[in-house]
Amino acid sequence: MTRVGVVGATGYTGVELIRLLLRHPQIEITILTAERNVGQPIGKLFPSLFQETPLVCQPLEVNSVAQACDFVFTALPHQAAMKVVPGFLQKGLKVVDLSADFRLADPRVYEEWYEKHTAPDLLKTVVYGIPELHREEIKKASLVANPGCYPTSIILALAPALRHKLIEPRTIVADSKSGASGAGRSAVLSSMFAEVSENFKAYKVAEHRHTPEIEQELSRQAGENITLTFTPHLVPMKRGILSTVYATLQKPMTEMEILDLYSKFYAEESFVRLRPSDLLPGTADVCGSNYCDIGIKIDQRNNRLILLSAIDNLVKGASGQAIQNMNLMLGFDESLGLDIVPLYP
Repeated sequence: MTRVGVVGATGYTGVELIRLLLRHPQIEITILTAERNVGQPIGKLFPSLFQETPLVCQPLEVNSVAQACDFVFTALPHQAAMKVVPGFLQKGLKVVDLSADFRLADPRVYEEWYEKHTAPDLLKTVVYGIPELHREEIKKASLVANPGCYPTSIILALAPALRHKLIEPRTIVADSKSGASGAGRSAVLSSMFAEVSENFKAYKVAEHRHTPEIEQELSRQAGENITLTFTPHLVPMKRGILSTVYATLQKPMTEMEILDLYSKFYAEESFVRLRPSDLLPGTADVCGSNYCDIGIKIDQRNNRLILLSAIDNLVKGASGQAIQNMNLMLGFDESLGLDIVPLYP
């Protein structure tokens, strides 16, 4: 059994990590940290975990965590992760970081969208953790930057089209909708029930922090610099992301031709499900699972490819993908602990 710690255990992604790891046959959770809840049993803080684990929240001390486990997930806010990850690596732990601190390869870009980076040297060796695209690098990595939820949905939708030069890169528009859990568990006015319920709105239009992450990975897939228009929306539901991505085709193609190309691209991928045009994806179809469902349509009148991508933002968009990365880093079967049928309805 591999001993695993969850640092930042009381956020949505931390609790989701615990839920999934408790069913992993090769993992033992040995330490949880939560600065605001030190000394409190996790099962009392989250009754969903009542009698599932006796673990009590500990303070975040690098030495104590390193002594208690061999592998650690850091589910901390941006800026906080980069303060402790170097210490975990120095102690010989492998790390999957769920914050944005190590996703951007250029520290100057990080500082443009966030704040000053205090561990820029690690950006030279970190691997961006989309297993479907970087599996071999992840297997060898000590530090993996777990992708953001919006980026996961958009990148998986577009990667085959960009790799095969099917679309005009400058025409990409990504229109994404997320449930309220995507904003995190902190008390924020815009995430309160009265603000979210019966309301559907765009936010951070043309300035969302996931934009440079999306563009960085799409540029890698395309082999050229990619910029896109990305508009996120908040939907009055708890979890799930649906991204609708538009781009102009380089030449006329049929839906069957593109579906065949996508089917070959993702033929060996357990967690990417390609949907026929008469069964387009929705968030309820992937809820609670590590699946990314992708649908394909063509607007023939405008020669425009339309891609629809649905994920659970807390699973494939965060904790499930983090465990998928852990499995690769530890030499386990990639789907171990993640073979979950989606919840419906």
